[in-house]
Amino acid sequence: MARKLRIQYPGAIYHVMNRGDHQERIFCDDEDRKRFLATLAEGCEKTGWQIHSYCLMTNHLHLVIETPNANLVEGMKWLLGVYTARFNRRHKVFGHLFSGRYKALIVDGSGNGYLKSVGDYVHLNPARAGLLRPEQPLEAYRWSSYPVYLADTSPRPAWLRVDRLLGEWGIRWDQPGAGAQFSAVMEARRQAERDQEFKPVPRGWCVGSQQFRAEMLEHIEKQRGQWHYGAELSESAEAKAERLITQALRVGGIRPEQLASWRKGHPFKMELAAKLRAETTVSVGWIAQRLAMGTRGYLARLLYLKGQTSAGAQQSNQPGLNI
Repeated sequence: MARKLRIQYPGAIYHVMNRGDHQERIFCDDEDRKRFLATLAEGCEKTGWQIHSYCLMTNHLHLVIETPNANLVEGMKWLLGVYTARFNRRHKVFGHLFSGRYKALIVDGSGNGYLKSVGDYVHLNPARAGLLRPEQPLEAYRWSSYPVYLADTSPRPAWLRVDRLLGEWGIRWDQPGAGAQFSAVMEARRQAERDQEFKPVPRGWCVGSQQFRAEMLEHIEKQRGQWHYGAELSESAEAKAERLITQALRVGGIRPEQLASWRKGHPFKMELAAKLRAETTVSVGWIAQRLAMGTRGYLARLLYLKGQTSAGAQQSNQPGLNI
């Protein structure tokens, strides 16, 4: 059976959820959670994602993601794949970490309260799961974006966007005491609300008004049969990579046909391959083929060796290619 279509368009907002395979842990300790957040930060740098809220539990996670470039599918493929590899390497295990396909509910970001409902669901998740005692404040759970929202004076990660969620609560994110206001309304909601309000949030496929739902159904009709990462994406990994390649060739005054004539490990190719790996989600195999750098395995080894020696190169202040 074909997979359900992923609705993707610039500026889409999603409530993404994923669980461990067979309900097993995806975070064994705080070090795993730190690694996931570091991986998420890398993914946001690559994709341009903006995170509105997140919560890392023991065997599942929640992310509220805005995608300015319509690239949820390729970004999630990179994020989950890279974190799985890092988890397996650290714990000396192998195989699947996540259970099947992640869920992605599309959220109405019109400012009519739907983003607030989803964000509050995510931030209240530890309390609803019984991970906090009644006398403990919500911020006592460290591994969600909620404590970061309250930190008025501490710098927030560049990829965490707080203005829209606070705005739906009528709170100006940049005013003094915004965190205290948010804490007050969330603690009041924690005490007053019951699960009934939140039950519709993690189910179905869409969180929004009837008009928004109709618009999303129209998207599905237009994209029916194209698979969930079809040519309709306005910003694909390959398109971004091609732009970076074109830019590098132009800056270097290099003709495209020269790439094929140079040896596989040519310094320019190596710098460009490393740049593509750092700034896009294209695979090593795609880079190897596009830059005429041999097999995927060969290029992977070259990039690994380059990474091993990069620290020493920086210390010696050797200039790199200006690409």
